[in-house]
Amino acid sequence: MLIFFFVALGASVVGAVCGIGGGVIIKPVLDLLHLETVSAISFLSGCTVLSMSCYSVGKSLLAGEKSVSLDVGTPLAIGAAAGGLLGNQLFTLVRQMSNNPNRVGAVQAACLTAVTVGTLLYTLNRPRITTHNVQNKVACGVIGLTLGCMSSFLGIGGGPINLVVLYFFFSMDTKTAAANSLYIILFSQLCNLLTTLFAGSVPPFRWPVLALMVAGGLGGGILGRRLNRRMKGEAVERLFIALMAVIICISLFNTWRYSSC
Repeated sequence: MLIFFFVALGASVVGAVCGIGGGVIIKPVLDLLHLETVSAISFLSGCTVLSMSCYSVGKSLLAGEKSVSLDVGTPLAIGAAAGGLLGNQLFTLVRQMSNNPNRVGAVQAACLTAVTVGTLLYTLNRPRITTHNVQNKVACGVIGLTLGCMSSFLGIGGGPINLVVLYFFFSMDTKTAAANSLYIILFSQLCNLLTTLFAGSVPPFRWPVLALMVAGGLGGGILGRRLNRRMKGEAVERLFIALMAVIICISLFNTWRYSSC
């Protein structure tokens, strides 16, 4: 049982440092361990990421830190919240279309692999890529909508794609992108959870597991925030690159395993 706590804690520490939420680690790792159903893992992962991002963002705002760009971040977050609803519906549709839950897991794992590979390639070539500085609120909302939809469908809470979008469309540095990514994740995960609860579509799960993972998310948020403040941007980026490589390997294996079941 404690494996859930340590997975949530470790993923949330790294997620808080890099701004990827932690779901992009929790989802493939728990899929690999095969300790819960695909639907339960997505739900538990989302709850864990919500607890971590709630602490990290709340602490940052209460401390008066200016790392979150509210003018850009809020339209992005609102769009992500709406996108979370679409992604949740898309996941439900895919699940209903297949009688084999392992097929749903294979689709998620394959999509996560593609997203992570694209993210890694962008990050490695980032110095040579021209970035932009989008300020239009409608455009920010549309970008957020896309992010929220992808994150909710994959059950990763936000993940590396947030950082790539913030780098490319808003020319943010590593630490600023991490802070704004967590802000977006908070909105999208909260909206996704409320929708799941009101729709009565919460998958079967074990309450002790949820409690342990939420505790791990909070603990990871506390530790990750402290580490982020001490680490340089270059160190955060190296950690992010190493993490993407590991996730790609795990996701490829999960795609093969679910497809063969």
